[in-house]
Amino acid sequence: MMIDRHQLHAEKARRNQEDALAAFIGKKAEIDAMLARLQRLSDDHFDAQPDEINWGHVGTLEHYASLLKRITDSAFGEGEFAD
Repeated sequence: MMIDRHQLHAEKARRNQEDALAAFIGKKAEIDAMLARLQRLSDDHFDAQPDEINWGHVGTLEHYASLLKRITDSAFGEGEFAD
């Protein structure tokens, strides 16, 4: 029995959606792992000791904050990503 074009197209679309879902879940897991690592580092005050804090530490955190702001602005449609 021959499978018609519409059935082939539907099967290809279903496999494509399943592949996209698997890729999405994989990327989400990757992001979750990065966020967890960042949270642990933040909880440990970015490995800085209070009596050793200097402007270099502030600059490092400023850099991290600016990178995270780009991400949150993009995710929430804010800043340069606002409509």
